[in-house]
Amino acid sequence: MNKEFITYARMFKAMSDENRLKILRMLKEREYNASELLEEVEFGQSTLSHHMKILINSGLVTAKKNGKWTIYTLVPYVFEDVSSWIRNLV
Repeated sequence: MNKEFITYARMFKAMSDENRLKILRMLKEREYNASELLEEVEFGQSTLSHHMKILINSGLVTAKKNGKWTIYTLVPYVFEDVSSWIRNLV
């Protein structure tokens, strides 16, 4: 299987969940730590960790430690790349 297809499939799968889409929309506005994200979503910490792991593994989000907090950030160039790939399909 083409590595490019695997990469895009992973991204699309990550974006196929409405909770992850909500997280991505939030991260579009600014960086969040887990505590801040939990205030905005309707599920617990373990579910948030699961969703964040999928988003990070897909390359859509990065995580960096800042003291006791993990800060999550959207990776804008990845979305530009995906958009370009989709445009080239038609």
